[in-house]
Amino acid sequence: MADTLAIIETSDGSNSISSKHYQATYHSIHGAIEESMHIFISAGMYYKHRQGVQKLKIFEMGFGTGLNAFLSQIAAKKLNLEVEYHSIELHPLDPSLYKSLNFHTLVPGSSQEALMKLHTSSWDEMHQIDSQFRFIKMHGDLHSSNIEEKYDLIYYDAFAPSSQPDLWEEPIQRKLYEILKQKGALLTYCAQGKFKRTLKTIGYNLDKLDGPGRKHEMTRAVKG
Repeated sequence: MADTLAIIETSDGSNSISSKHYQATYHSIHGAIEESMHIFISAGMYYKHRQGVQKLKIFEMGFGTGLNAFLSQIAAKKLNLEVEYHSIELHPLDPSLYKSLNFHTLVPGSSQEALMKLHTSSWDEMHQIDSQFRFIKMHGDLHSSNIEEKYDLIYYDAFAPSSQPDLWEEPIQRKLYEILKQKGALLTYCAQGKFKRTLKTIGYNLDKLDGPGRKHEMTRAVKG
């Protein structure tokens, strides 16, 4: 797939990437870091930490800029959690793009070296990034990938239904439901009515949560 990608600055100063092919951005233009922290870290990792969980296995749809993995590694240290993080990406970023990302300049206690380690780690191999964070990024398509693990959290960060409708429909969502542990949660920025009805049909319980910044709502879908 030919695509034209460009780095943009979002309203909290952090970068995102715009995709001409999908007519979409990788993160909210209203704040990439703010969005990721709110949806995946606060409503995901902190949510499970409050339940007394000490080990987490996370699946991410869409490695993209690496921001969600980067913030999860930092949160694992803060919360003293052991995290195993699996991410799948069909279209990895070119080094000319990921080397220009500025997340490390805006997140206290982080470094560009840590972000680059995630991007430069070899694909399809497990890496022990630090004592609390194991990480694998899989180069592949969610549709055709055979996933046999069970996860505590799913970070669902695909492009919006208007850009990739098939990724929000029942077949893929049932596939994800099957790889979640009982009481596991799927987290996403998307709060579209059709999508939420699909999740309820599959068997999820939905938590009503405020979205980040100007977004009124997000989705946390809990299995069982």
